[in-house]
Amino acid sequence: MEIWINPACSKCRSAVDLLDAEGADYTVRRYLEDVPSPEEIRAVLDRLGLEPWDITRTQEAAAKELGLKDWPRDADARERWVAALSEHPKLIQRPIITADDGTAVVGRTDDAVRDALSR
Repeated sequence: MEIWINPACSKCRSAVDLLDAEGADYTVRRYLEDVPSPEEIRAVLDRLGLEPWDITRTQEAAAKELGLKDWPRDADARERWVAALSEHPKLIQRPIITADDGTAVVGRTDDAVRDALSR
């Protein structure tokens, strides 16, 4: 199990605290420092069953600078979104937990973190 976190994020800290409390075996990835490649982002999206715009923090300054709210959300634009997430990792929703069964969840709630633990 791996968790992508920003240590400054309270939701990330809560998720790590819950994983620790449950005695989970996991690896922390500080994704702002260890930036995911486009291939890794695609793999996580597949595990999540989501599209890149579904995990994009659209209120971040970089999102506004890029004009993401006006980008199309379709198959033709998918790679543009993936590239933006890789080039601007602060845009990636957090925390993301990859579960042992090959799936993943966005662990913004205790229930979502527990869901990842149960997989």
